[in-house]
Formats: sequence, C-alpha cells, structure tokens
Amino acid sequence: MSTQISFLLYLLPILTSLSGVFSTTFSIVNQCDYTVWPGILSNAGVSPLPITGFVLAAGESKTISAPASWGGRFWGRTHCSQDATGKFSCLTGDCGSDKVECIGNGAKPPATLAEFTLDGAGGLDFFDVSLVDGYNIPMLVVPQGGTGEKCMSTGCVVDLNDACPQELKVTSDEGGDNVACKSACEAFNQPQYCCSGEFGSPDTCKPSAYSQVFKSACPRAYSYAYDDKTSTFTCADADYIITFCPSPNTSQKSTDNHNTNTPAINGGNGTMVYEGAAYDFSGASRTTLRRILGVVVATVGILQIRQLF
Repeated sequence: MSTQISFLLYLLPILTSLSGVFSTTFSIVNQCDYTVWPGILSNAGVSPLPITGFVLAAGESKTISAPASWGGRFWGRTHCSQDATGKFSCLTGDCGSDKVECIGNGAKPPATLAEFTLDGAGGLDFFDVSLVDGYNIPMLVVPQGGTGEKCMSTGCVVDLNDACPQELKVTSDEGGDNVACKSACEAFNQPQYCCSGEFGSPDTCKPSAYSQVFKSACPRAYSYAYDDKTSTFTCADADYIITFCPSPNTSQKSTDNHNTNTPAINGGNGTMVYEGAAYDFSGASRTTLRRILGVVVATVGILQIRQLF
C-alpha cells in the first residue's frame, strides 16, 4: 500500500505539469496606435471562455487559454465609449451587451474576424481570418510551434478603410473619418452577394467585384462565403498570436514559416512555458503528451482497483 501511495505522489507533479497540455493559448497583441477592445464569442454548444471582452491599450497584450476542442471567434472593437448611465458601446464591432464583456453576443458587422475550431478533424485546428462580415481593423494570426502543410499565418494586414468602395464605407459621426468597410451583403442585402436563396451553393455563388476588392488586398482572408480553398488553414499542436495592426516585420510575407519575426511572448521561442512544472515537456507535441497522460491515468486506475482487493 505504501509503495502505491509513493508512486501516486511521484505521478502528481507529472499530472500537474501536463494540465496545460490540453489547452491552447491565444496571445492577443495590440500594435495599433489606439485602444482596441477585443471581443470573444464561443461557438454554439461550446462552453464560453471565462473572459468574453476586455480593453487593450496601444502596445499591450493579453494571453487567454482555451480548452481542447474549443471553437469561436475573436475580433477588435474600436471607437468605444461609456455614456453617463454606464452603457458601453463601440462604433465598430459592437456586440450589443452594453458592457466591455460581450457575454455571448457576437460582433455587429462590419468586423474583421479570426475564427477557430480546435482539435477538429484529424486532430487539427482549423482557423481563418474572415472579411465575409466586412472589415474594421487589420489583423494577423500567426501559429506558434505547430506543424502541418497549411500551418501558416493568415490575416488582413492592409488598412482597407480608406480604400473601401464609397458605397461600402462606414464613417464616424464626427469628422466623417472612414472607420469600417461593409460587405456587399450587408450593404445591398441581395442574394447574389449574400450567397443565399438560389445563390446558396458554391456552384451558384461566385466572387463579386466587391469581394474581389477584399481578396486582392488580403489574399489569404475569406472574402465571401465559399472562399474556402485559399482561406482555411490548419495546424497540429499550435498556440496562436493574434495581432491587431501588425507592423511590417510581422506581415504575412515574413511569417510564412509561422515562427519567424513574431512577438516574443511566453518564452519567445515558439514553445509554451509551464510554470512550476517539475518536468520539461516543451519539446513534445500535445498528441504525444495526451498518450503519456492516458498511460498514467490507466496505471493509476489499475492501482486503485487493486486497493479494493
């Protein structure tokens, strides 16, 4: 019995160190010269993250952990303020919660979206940056430490607000500054732009002149509903850096290998640091570590069963 207890105590620090293996970290970085209020919405049927919205001043960053198999979206809200009654609202990307936290609400278009499905088919993370709901802020997603043929950065690093077609522009109340660019679907609400009705399939819904403006400026971002082939990316065992207003040295071109010229976060070498861990598993993949933990759990279970006899 004492031997079993000793073995369980030996396994405890290993289990503790592995607790972070089953989560994916998202490091949100604001390189804009203005404040951004990121919003987060979890997919239907997925438990929401503990935080659904926060403030990120210029130059600040925040790291958030998501559990295995989480899915959802991130976006940036801009031109936000609080009125005399305490009601919080944003000119772009507002989620309608009247608070900094979005609490289960999504972004009001137009908004640039970073979308994720973790641990999907084949154990891969699926992710994209979408302009299907329009555009409000430059955004870049860079995988850290992941593997796979399509494990590469994606996003829209160009400021499209000034280049936006006149009929799609959203301007501020004061001064008429261009603050966002609508999708053609939102602007005109016609089936051929919304890929709805008789245009609700890949065969019938084709790129429009408006979606091609987005695609030309941001070739890896979703420009319309069926823009899958060039806009969906996959990684195994990755963490992610999401940057608003990325600087030139974190552009898509310089991050094709997704571990080059990225901000130094959580150790700065593309691996995550598990504080307090007695064992270094940073070089192993999450898949390998899951198998290790499975063996450990099975061993502990056998020992517990033996105690009953």
